[in-house]
Amino acid sequence: MNLVVLVLDTLRYDCVHHQPAPGIARVQTPTLDALRRDGVSFANCYGEAEPTIPVRRALWTGLRSFPWRFDYDTTGLWPNARGWHKIPPQHTTLAELLLGAGYKTCLIGDVYHIFKPTQNFTRGFFNFEFVRGQETDNWKGGALDLIRATAERCVRGPLDPAQHASLVQYLLNKRHFSREADLTGAAVIQRGMAWLEENHDDGPFLLWLESFDPHEPWDPPREYADRYYDFPRGKEGVEFIYPPEAARIGTDEEKERTKALYYGEITFMDAVLGRLMNTLADLGRLDDTVVMITSDHGTELLDHGRFGKSADHLYAHNTQLNWIVRHPGTGAGSEAPGGRGRTIDALVQNHDIVPTALDLLGLLDRWPGATAVDRPEWAGRSARPLIEGKEGAQGRDFVVTGWGDMASVRDGDWNYVVRYEEPEGSERLYDLRADPLEAQDVAATHPDVVRQGRSRLQAVLGQELGTPLPDGPRGETVAPCRAYYGSRPSRTEEASGFV
Repeated sequence: MNLVVLVLDTLRYDCVHHQPAPGIARVQTPTLDALRRDGVSFANCYGEAEPTIPVRRALWTGLRSFPWRFDYDTTGLWPNARGWHKIPPQHTTLAELLLGAGYKTCLIGDVYHIFKPTQNFTRGFFNFEFVRGQETDNWKGGALDLIRATAERCVRGPLDPAQHASLVQYLLNKRHFSREADLTGAAVIQRGMAWLEENHDDGPFLLWLESFDPHEPWDPPREYADRYYDFPRGKEGVEFIYPPEAARIGTDEEKERTKALYYGEITFMDAVLGRLMNTLADLGRLDDTVVMITSDHGTELLDHGRFGKSADHLYAHNTQLNWIVRHPGTGAGSEAPGGRGRTIDALVQNHDIVPTALDLLGLLDRWPGATAVDRPEWAGRSARPLIEGKEGAQGRDFVVTGWGDMASVRDGDWNYVVRYEEPEGSERLYDLRADPLEAQDVAATHPDVVRQGRSRLQAVLGQELGTPLPDGPRGETVAPCRAYYGSRPSRTEEASGFV
């Protein structure tokens, strides 16, 4: 059995599963729809640690990234937020396990953070390829006049290289993409297809694909965004491909166009994913390959008055993940007990993906899992019984998400949020049945539920709230493009997840 995994960055669950919140469009995702019909999907998968790098560390190892417990020197690494560091040397990766089991393993991605020299995410991959040019990947240089006209269509007022350093770097990179297929998300999929064609019949394989899209900048081929909203004649405006400013200063039309750019990113990536699935079919590999689609977090689309995500906004729009599994045992024509096209309501998290994949491949006994950590509860759990619809199969009673100095404890009824090292006055509680958009804090009227949330979090932390965790970024670092232009990330950028 083979394994293909695609991770899409900043992909909202409700946009994929057509459960739009007020003001959110129904996004066209025919390929993902087909995968859900031909497999199973999880309705309650949540990140255990956020954002980009902490999520992926657990995706690589099957071990929780939160609580932050490694005090590595991250000086010079950008970003260097809490939990944003390499895979610990003592943690075994999925790729290492499969390589040792005779799999040919390959990583292809444009998520430039995982390819930084100190991060060590290429361990265990027989082949790996870094697709250059996304966001602030400091790849291409050039004079500002080369991109000034394009940049000024994306900002209000004149271009300020210090304020718009990330936009400048991205557009300098993008100058070298002459075709739609050159865009980095499409290139990741295209190179994955080429790798499959050259390697699919050379023994079992793991192909792991990492797409930064639909993360900011929201800059799809424009025909994809136009499906959702285009400026009315006479009301043309700024295209805020870096969206936080749109929430603050954009017109109503500009805000709708900003949403459309995000929807267009999703639909574009869905289209190129379709080409990957066609390649697997053409190669005759759908009957012996597990395909998993997942994400690292979502984003807000003015749900709470802004675009973006951050540690203090641990709402489902930000922390809920997509996890779709197409297993030959649940595919078309399957007689598996669980059937296909099911949505599984059980609570699961991203560190459950490694043991689940190994279990589906018949290799779970090779995973160090619980023995690799001091606390077995920090290890993921196989969701194979849930996927196969086994009688009595259950998920977690609750899930814990850590992000910066904040944490969320979520079950089917409540979301408890707290600043765990300084809990006094920071505890919030949302009644998910009565308030699914998590707009009203009801902590004051449900002290018993607050106590339960606090107790559950302390059990995962292994310590009382109010006690500092042992990690800590060292020094302040800045992206090379911002350092060059003499700027630091603004508070707005940091709060929005711009970095």
